[in-house]
Amino acid sequence: MALEEIYIRSETETEARGPFNLEQLISLADTGQVTAETLFYDATSEQWAAIGSNPDLMAQVFPQRKKLKIKSKVKLDLLNQENDSAAPITVDEMLAAAEGRTAETSGKQDPSIAMARAAGIGRWAIIVILLLAAAGEALPAVDAIMAVDYPKLLGYPLVILAAFDLFLATMLGLGVVSFYPFIRFRAAAGFGFVGFFFWTNGHPMPLLALAAGSLGMYLCTIFVSYLPVFVSAALGLCGIGAVSWYLMS
Repeated sequence: MALEEIYIRSETETEARGPFNLEQLISLADTGQVTAETLFYDATSEQWAAIGSNPDLMAQVFPQRKKLKIKSKVKLDLLNQENDSAAPITVDEMLAAAEGRTAETSGKQDPSIAMARAAGIGRWAIIVILLLAAAGEALPAVDAIMAVDYPKLLGYPLVILAAFDLFLATMLGLGVVSFYPFIRFRAAAGFGFVGFFFWTNGHPMPLLALAAGSLGMYLCTIFVSYLPVFVSAALGLCGIGAVSWYLMS
């Protein structure tokens, strides 16, 4: 059926709408504005008729969509389903497999577990390094701190650095690893501030120890492998420990 101009109306309407071409009529049908009960003017019979009564027009305006076919259910083998050939897998066995503690998974440990443990070792090493640094910076001024003697505290500028170190150590102890950028800043700024003091006073050995300690602290925030973390932790602990011993002596 080829219709160039199509007029439509509903059964309750007295005025026709149009003319529409076939593409426009299909668009109206897609939006629900035209249904199979909508009347169209049949110029051949010169009568109004429902679109659904004309098979050709109905097929063009409301083409049949392909029906979706649902495949039959696929049989799944349940992980913990008991059968005659295998015993159910327990949660402990799954955790052991993930950690590489079973015969089948030996040597196939999830690398993210080892990385997390190495990062944890580095975090605790940084905490100890910061506590050592704070001790060396604050203990020489312990009398002024206990007496809350502000004029006397002005002669110990490292007390401010000690308070910052204690704050960072507390945050890391609470697991706030987002403070790592501040740790890196502390390592660089501490080397610059305290190192300038050692340099101007002609103390090269404490300066070298400070450089080693600051580098170890910085690297502990980066490495997530056991060997690099252990080397960085040893470097940081020995270096900052030597600097603290020098400041307190």
